[in-house]
Amino acid sequence: MPTAPGPSPPSAPTGSTASTASTASTAANDGLASGVIAALKAASVEPLPPVTGQDADLGAVQRIVAGGQYMTVYKPFTEEAEAAAEMAVALGRGEPLDRVAEEEVANGTFETIPAVLLSPIPVTVDDIRDTVVRDGALTVGQICTPKYETACERAGLL
Repeated sequence: MPTAPGPSPPSAPTGSTASTASTASTAANDGLASGVIAALKAASVEPLPPVTGQDADLGAVQRIVAGGQYMTVYKPFTEEAEAAAEMAVALGRGEPLDRVAEEEVANGTFETIPAVLLSPIPVTVDDIRDTVVRDGALTVGQICTPKYETACERAGLL
């Protein structure tokens, strides 16, 4: 998998109060990232290693602003929905998908299936406004509740 553009993650911890230190955690989604962060905190791991997730959900973006989660992967919903709708219309009309879905992916059998592959976008504290806020996925008001006001000010969101 190619390296995502964006700032370098913070340095890995040099020590921890837990018996083993983690250098980073890449979770399958932001919900799992939240669990990883909770487990690391429960084990008194300090400083927290970079933890990443995907889906750019509200809780993850708030954790990013507050410094608990390093980044999330954002996939613009509009692009996903448009691609899915185009494929559904083509299938409904009995048309081949190769005009809409120019890629193919393995499906666990000997066959491949048509796919529209979109580019994921990394979101760190430095580009929240230019990604999820710009696209309307989240608003500054949703992100910057009173609990996160100081962190949002530091991040330049307020």
